[in-house]
Amino acid sequence: MRLPMKRMLYYLIKLRSRIFLPFFLLYILISSYVILLIEPETFGSYLTAVYWVMTALATVGFGDYAPVTDAGKAFTIFLYITGIGMVSVLIGNILESVYRIEKLKVGGKMRYTGSNHIILIGWNEKSKAAVKEIITSDQTVDIILIDHMEKTPLMDEHLFYVRGDATDEETLMRANLPASKGVIIFAEESPQVNDAAKDPLLVDGKTLLIATAITSIEERMNISIHVTAEVIHQQHIRLFERVKVDEFIPTNEMISHAAVRSLFSHGITHIYSELMSRQAGESIYEIQKRPEWRTYREAFIDLLEEGATLVADHSNLHINQKLDEAIPNEAQLFVMCDKETIVKIQTSLTGDDSKDHS
Repeated sequence: MRLPMKRMLYYLIKLRSRIFLPFFLLYILISSYVILLIEPETFGSYLTAVYWVMTALATVGFGDYAPVTDAGKAFTIFLYITGIGMVSVLIGNILESVYRIEKLKVGGKMRYTGSNHIILIGWNEKSKAAVKEIITSDQTVDIILIDHMEKTPLMDEHLFYVRGDATDEETLMRANLPASKGVIIFAEESPQVNDAAKDPLLVDGKTLLIATAITSIEERMNISIHVTAEVIHQQHIRLFERVKVDEFIPTNEMISHAAVRSLFSHGITHIYSELMSRQAGESIYEIQKRPEWRTYREAFIDLLEEGATLVADHSNLHINQKLDEAIPNEAQLFVMCDKETIVKIQTSLTGDDSKDHS
């Protein structure tokens, strides 16, 4: 018997919260109408009556309008007794609503409605570094983190947390995937999972499921989203042939290769570090081809004079071996330079702004 009563009480409390604001607004409108009927000469118009009721309930009391009749004064006393308590309840409801919204936001239960944002899937040291890198690169872009933690791991005005399973399309839609700039999928590295869940095949399998869910949304909505994925073992990359993944984060095998090469060529790891970070003050950017550039040599020399180095076309790093070849119209040129230089190059290039691929 107690359970139905408890449910009914909970329902009545929710109902009270829902109808309180309309009731309070109606209370103000009716009170304004009553005081105008009692003292039409004092207040003159309905808007003035509303203004007086609001200042009275807020206990501001400017004194520019005040009842002069006994009936008006009696109604004012009634207004104080009943209305000021309502104002307190209203303020309490507003504070409670703000608290609930903040709780939902921290707990990752709200839907993101913005656009042109970056979605990070999975929280670990790599994704934490990625958040800092994104904020450093562009302080206007929002970052949406998808993970299964109880609350957001990091508080930042540009970070929005969505709690859920990234293999579930509903979770991806709560992160507003269709309007995003791109997605980065990080491999699951949580120390809280068991040893079986840390199996590289299972970890890469989950990444594959996430990529499949993203591809499904892309095909259904006829959109294209840039997807970057972290794969633990390089041989698993072939499993992603049937899903759309544009780029892969360097695997453990690639890192091991760099470590071995450092034994034969001392200092090579420093080059890798500078290419993968902004510590040297430079980064890699994509630029558009200029109409006057016929060969790679012409582009290389022009860019060098502006303080940038042409390093690649698409994934081809052998620009120095094809300097006298013609640059195709579909070329995707990448340069290495600092932020100030790329801004100067952007202003001199015709077309849209360059894209940061650092």
